[in-house]
Amino acid sequence: MNTISIIIAIFNRRDELFELLKSLSHQTDKAFEVIIVDDGSSIDLRPTVELFHEMLNIQFFRKDNSGPGLSRNFGAYRAKAEWLVFVDSDVIVETDYIQNIKKNIAEIPCDAFGGADKAHKGFNLMQKAISYSMTSVFTTGGIRGSKKAVTRFQPRSFNMGVKKSAFEKVGGFSEMRIGEDPDLSMTLWENGFVTAFFDNIGVYHKRRVDFGKFSKQVYQFGCARPILNQRHPKYVKISFAFPSLFLIGYMLGFIEYFTIGKGFILAMYGFYTFLVFFHALYKTRNISIAGMAVISTYIQMFSYGYGFLKSWFLLNILRMKPEEAFPQHFHK
Repeated sequence: MNTISIIIAIFNRRDELFELLKSLSHQTDKAFEVIIVDDGSSIDLRPTVELFHEMLNIQFFRKDNSGPGLSRNFGAYRAKAEWLVFVDSDVIVETDYIQNIKKNIAEIPCDAFGGADKAHKGFNLMQKAISYSMTSVFTTGGIRGSKKAVTRFQPRSFNMGVKKSAFEKVGGFSEMRIGEDPDLSMTLWENGFVTAFFDNIGVYHKRRVDFGKFSKQVYQFGCARPILNQRHPKYVKISFAFPSLFLIGYMLGFIEYFTIGKGFILAMYGFYTFLVFFHALYKTRNISIAGMAVISTYIQMFSYGYGFLKSWFLLNILRMKPEEAFPQHFHK
């Protein structure tokens, strides 16, 4: 019997689905099933899926659009394996992905796990810059866990595994459309389940392909965080507010410069820019990516910070309910 069910919730993204299925078809361990849930796509994904029917054990379902969380639940309840592994439709996995997952779950006691994401050598320069920003120690990225602290890693749905029994006990993904994966992780903790970080199951994550879409995405993430803080107050961290403090500090820097003629605060941001640029240059070995990484880093910090501030004000000052303040963040 297969121990792993790969679950892919997808909306359009036909080309990305082809690349993901192609990478799954090349696995060294082929004992797994793939469940694809088409979340009301406007294009026909079935021809792409049919290309891999002889190479993979695939089930394909199409349903009305409801967002990724409920679509993953739809797939999870149709899975036959003991472990549910969720991957985003815009990732590519390495050939030993399944093999390493099975090795890790046999050796590391846990009820859920996650892995890192990284940029593939075939990604374009902007994708690599955005990937840097989303994973860098100088931003809100970086790995939030290690083998020395496996109980507090927060798996994310682009690369996340959960025991089906634990998933069903907590009711799967919640009604949140954005932030549903950290919500699930913290709900698992609250029910006594243990999460782990596996350092050898990284995926290549394309993320957004232009700065405008990237800005909108991280803004939504920022809006979701105060909602998550209300739902899970035990796990609130001051670091969640760092992008907002970054944004406020930048604004204060201009006020300082134009009122008293001093540029001390802006000088600190200049030093920060210097660090990001040369760290990105060291990581990517490409000066164009490093330059774009500075832009994507500021977009990430400003957009997330603004979203966090707006959400915090609406929820804590105006006392609005999350569903009222951000109806688009919840399934109806």
